[in-house]
Amino acid sequence: MTLGWMAWTVPTAIFFITIAVILVAMTVWQVVAPSLERRGFLVIPTTPGDRLFVGLLVSGFVHLAWIGLTGASLWIATVISLVWLVVVMRWG
Repeated sequence: MTLGWMAWTVPTAIFFITIAVILVAMTVWQVVAPSLERRGFLVIPTTPGDRLFVGLLVSGFVHLAWIGLTGASLWIATVISLVWLVVVMRWG
């Protein structure tokens, strides 16, 4: 009989720990040095927190699409997502 617990693996734990560390670091950064909204290639003015959210959201969709549409290694989707996150954070 299972209790419905999620089967945690090392990669899953690393993923969630990494997201938590990124969120904590972004929070500390914004408390220490608040930033103003700016307009980049995204249509709306954004703060670094907004750009992080957009970057993580799109990265999740990239991974879901990759899993659903290709049989290739998920590491490729991870590299694409990291590049996207850097681009959005820098120029978004």
